[in-house]
Amino acid sequence: MTSAWAKAVCRLLIALAIWTPYQVAQAGMIGTGPLASEAERGAVLSFVNRSDVASQLQAFGLDPATARDRVAAMTDEEVRQIAGRISSAPAGADVAGLLLLIVVIAVIWWAWKPLTSTEKRRKL
Repeated sequence: MTSAWAKAVCRLLIALAIWTPYQVAQAGMIGTGPLASEAERGAVLSFVNRSDVASQLQAFGLDPATARDRVAAMTDEEVRQIAGRISSAPAGADVAGLLLLIVVIAVIWWAWKPLTSTEKRRKL
């Protein structure tokens, strides 16, 4: 009788081994949509939590906690747009400050250049 049980178990195992590959789940690419939106949401929240941004929000009459709640309530598309604006914003001062510095340097150079040439004429 053990040989009959052994044959039955072996046949069952062979049938299951043949049938198993058709039951395996399909592997595929997993999109990064939810993960990317969470990273972007974190970038916007960290921007809102900065002290200079929080003080500017308070100057506009918006509590920073309310701003964080509003960021949490934004859709993924809105968060993506805001994160894109934050990442494309200039890191330092704006162009007006740089232009003012160039003008000041040019005026100093222009005022200094004639002085040096007249001083040379006086020495001669």
